[in-house]
Amino acid sequence: MAARLFRPLRTLLTGRRRGCDACPLSTPSTRRRVVLFGSPNVGKSVVFNHLTGSYAVVSNYPGTTVEIARGRARLGDVDLDILDSPGAYSLATLSEDEQVSQALLFAEPPDLVLHVVDAKQLGRMLPLTLQLIEAGLTVALDVNIIDEAARAGLTVDADALAEALGVPVVTTAAASGLGVDRLRALLAGPLPPTPAVSIDYPEPIASAVAAISHRLRAAYPISPRALSLLLLQRDRGARDLVRKAEPEAVAEVDRLVAEAESRFPHPLSFPIAVARQQAADRIAAPAIMARHRPAPRSLADALARLTVHPIAGFPLLAAVLYLMYLAVGRLGAGVLVDFLDHRLFRQWLEPPLIAFFQRLLPSTVWSSLFVGDYGLITLALRYSFAIILPLVGIFFLSFAVLEDTGYLPRVALLLDRLFKRIGLSGRAVIPVVLGLGCDTMATLVTRVLATRRERIIATFLLALAIPCSAQLGVILGLLSGHPLGLLIWAGVVSATFLAAGFLAARILPGEAPRFYLEIPPLRLPSLRNVCTKTLARLKWYAAEVVPFFLLASLLVWLAELSRIFPLLLAALKPMVRLIGLPADAADAFLFGFLRRDYGAARLFDIFSSGAMSGASLVVAMVTLTLFIPCLAQFLVMQKERGLRVALAVFAVILPVAFCVGLLLNLVLTGLRVPV
Repeated sequence: MAARLFRPLRTLLTGRRRGCDACPLSTPSTRRRVVLFGSPNVGKSVVFNHLTGSYAVVSNYPGTTVEIARGRARLGDVDLDILDSPGAYSLATLSEDEQVSQALLFAEPPDLVLHVVDAKQLGRMLPLTLQLIEAGLTVALDVNIIDEAARAGLTVDADALAEALGVPVVTTAAASGLGVDRLRALLAGPLPPTPAVSIDYPEPIASAVAAISHRLRAAYPISPRALSLLLLQRDRGARDLVRKAEPEAVAEVDRLVAEAESRFPHPLSFPIAVARQQAADRIAAPAIMARHRPAPRSLADALARLTVHPIAGFPLLAAVLYLMYLAVGRLGAGVLVDFLDHRLFRQWLEPPLIAFFQRLLPSTVWSSLFVGDYGLITLALRYSFAIILPLVGIFFLSFAVLEDTGYLPRVALLLDRLFKRIGLSGRAVIPVVLGLGCDTMATLVTRVLATRRERIIATFLLALAIPCSAQLGVILGLLSGHPLGLLIWAGVVSATFLAAGFLAARILPGEAPRFYLEIPPLRLPSLRNVCTKTLARLKWYAAEVVPFFLLASLLVWLAELSRIFPLLLAALKPMVRLIGLPADAADAFLFGFLRRDYGAARLFDIFSSGAMSGASLVVAMVTLTLFIPCLAQFLVMQKERGLRVALAVFAVILPVAFCVGLLLNLVLTGLRVPV
């Protein structure tokens, strides 16, 4: 209270007030660029959210941050520009997300790098800290997740660690906010000096580092020593950096690298990593204060082991999927859609709105823009809010719970052996599972995969057989009353996914994928995190999807006026009839190219009118799931993989979808399966 009373007097005497940088006695603010760096799944995005108040996607599995999240924070007189980088295990890159992190340090040298590490894995993560220090960067260390380390019987001595490394160290449990105030104080304080680090590399490597460093004469964003070590590991980003700055030095550098490689039976990355790990072990040993008795094993520990068991893990996965089906299919489609679509829109809102627009716009052409068969209100807004929103909302909520528990990395480990048969590793579960939210976003996330071959296969399979959240919600809703139909749909789509992946892995050349992934402990989901994430995704839906639905309705209305839409429908109708569907289903497939969920919602209307049997519904759902990707996903494919790959995916998927639909229709009708 006293501070508030005397604040005006203090402002008058000192001239310090917000926006008073021009006052002669004011203290100008300092602006700093801070980069959050670290391995996947150490809590960088949680720290980012605490510092900035912005929302970066926080998930309990790696690969969440693919692009760079940017935010700002004001701490005292310090203005911080905070950048959350994708997860990286090393400055020497193996995947595209690591390349993004490396490029960030190269292109936008930060004033401070905050290296966030997992306290439970301190010894394994300190080699990256040493790399950052070796690079001549100003570094601070955030030892995060200390609450889980304590339950595992580990306590970290921050002071001993700071003395050994020569950089400031703070311990946090960012998920609960513990230690975040100390972290803010650290970031607002004076920048620490860059310490000297001494790592004993084998003699041939040490000599090569000295020779390459002597040859590099340009100004680089990292130290010549660190750049030389990256060059010795054949890092593409480091070589491109030298080629742009000193093209005449590249040949000599290549010669020195080849000469050093000839002295070792393994790639140079191996002895370099061993030397760094030995140095990290020496530093970590005295910093782990006590190894007190860990907490007794709990039910969560037993469940965690079962989730990755090669036998028990699959029934658990089936149970999880069934619970999601109940949530989306029964609650979303059976309760929410029934109320919002059938009662709110069709019984209460549509009749007065149709009458109003027909009186306001007597011309059928103009009134149909708003309340016609493809009207902005009767189609776009009804689909968006009465059919898709409740389904996708329940899906987002269920998916957020799964993310926050740490279950998804365990699914990756469980499916690794199966995925290797289709040219992927278990790490590809990340984009595949994210594809159940949005295939467009998941196509971007294929950057986390290590090789171009994996990225192409994953992109193809996402476009072919992974329904997005809104489409999946409609499918679960439509098939909720047909359990056998749902099993047939899931079986056919899964079989197509595996067969297409198996063939793609045999056709595309390249080496077998490698698999490495952080496996976090199972955790109780945070209600705040789940709600925040669900709301953020619903905002994304409202901002990105709803306008697209309105635009699609407008385009369809214009296409009808110009007779383009009927021509396209006429071309699709024979193909639709061939697989046993009514001709009206053609516009669902045409809508499916605009947005997959738009097409699924159109089938919802057709089935509700009684124009399709249960067997026809299953055929329609399978064919639409396998149908060509939506326009947004196609554009992202073209951006990420190139136009040739995008067109090839398009050309393969179209006949595959209708051939599978035709075969399924022949089987269901021939055997008279009671779907």
